Amino acid sequence: MSDSNSDIVIARTRDWVAQVVIGLDLCPFAKAAQVREQIRYVVSEATNADDLLQSLSEELHRLAATDPGAVETTLLIHPRAMNDFLDYNDFLEAADAAVEALGYSGMLQVASFHPRYQFEGTEPHDVTNATNRSPYPTLHLLREASVQRAVEAFGDTDEIYRKNIRTLQALGGDGWSRIQERLAGGGAV
Repeated sequence: MSDSNSDIVIARTRDWVAQVVIGLDLCPFAKAAQVREQIRYVVSEATNADDLLQSLSEELHRLAATDPGAVETTLLIHPRAMNDFLDYNDFLEAADAAVEALGYSGMLQVASFHPRYQFEGTEPHDVTNATNRSPYPTLHLLREASVQRAVEAFGDTDEIYRKNIRTLQALGGDGWSRIQERLAGGGAV
């Protein structure tokens, strides 16, 4: 992928974080990292699971070795690998196994976002799936200590999930479509 294409992928992902994740307040912890410019956005060249696992391992090492004051979290965006949601969902087991194999259990974790994210028990068109729908398949690398501090500060994290469902239901399919069009300049997120 050329640098200009990577720039576009990062720009779209930044817009999604700003307008959806922060704009709809889907993650109350994201704004501080964004304001402090502590989110690392990286585009993987991976086209298959093995290459993506290699990119993930490299980024886990990088995040673990970096001062949290400089980089709090990483979004590993992989537009050319795991575009099928079921394949992506299966890959998440390998991602968690990599965290453990590299010795980062209890230190780092991986969260997941995908353009066709679908929660178990929902239909593909259910607007509540949008809480985890990103412009491109994305692995979100998080520091466990940061997650724990945020949980302690916020309290009932189940309320975040419930509030997100209410937010997306109030927005509705038409509202979500308008956000997608705005983010993509007429295309789908």
